Amino acid sequence: MDESRLSFTSTTCSKGHLRVLVIIPAYNEQECILNTVAAIKAAGYDYVVINDGSQDTTLELCREHGINILDLPQNLGIGGAVQAGHKYAQRFGYDIDIQVDGDGQHDPSYIPELVKLIESGASLAIGSRFLVETDGFQSTFMRRVGIRWLSFLLELLTGKVVTDPTSGFRACNKDAIDLFCKSYPDDYPEPESIALAMKLGLPVMEAPVKMNERQGGRSSIGGFSSVYYMVKVTLAIVLVCWVHRGDK
Repeated sequence: MDESRLSFTSTTCSKGHLRVLVIIPAYNEQECILNTVAAIKAAGYDYVVINDGSQDTTLELCREHGINILDLPQNLGIGGAVQAGHKYAQRFGYDIDIQVDGDGQHDPSYIPELVKLIESGASLAIGSRFLVETDGFQSTFMRRVGIRWLSFLLELLTGKVVTDPTSGFRACNKDAIDLFCKSYPDDYPEPESIALAMKLGLPVMEAPVKMNERQGGRSSIGGFSSVYYMVKVTLAIVLVCWVHRGDK
């Protein structure tokens, strides 16, 4: 990513002794972005919206409401948008960054649980919908099957269990931020980035979280794209684990 084409601004606050930034990647989230940002602000966190070349009014709404936004020069995909958020966090010296979806699926009230895992030694903390016994949103049956396959694959190749490898509700410490600023997958990055972190010896932990249904917009994964997703991510995880098989 060419950082010279990006304009960085920062607002600063901290939670306790750690500086925490919430990263909100957004692509065509005009129906949800204002409520998502309002919830983050109400919880008292610094945040940045990463507008990934939205073709709707996401950018205009954010500017109209004075929302802190980083406007990418073109659509980079979710991986590029999240990496831009990590670079923002790194540039402004945040200790922890938290990734949440722009569609309202992730409840900010669970952020402290992810921060606690970071404070206890995790480099990457993942919010898992499968560790909480509630009626929270669990995704479709076929997607749950896919998630279980990826969980099995990660355990097979790394020896470690991650119950919700596709979760986009995640926290990173400075070690993980630095890693992901250097290397981050372009498409469907969550499972592959977990494999990368674990193969390089970064501690990965999970916390139970309840997730909501999308508050608007539509998922980019469905139909044929879901088949492409599973094949691509499976191959990517295998490749990452093979390339870094001797690393720690």
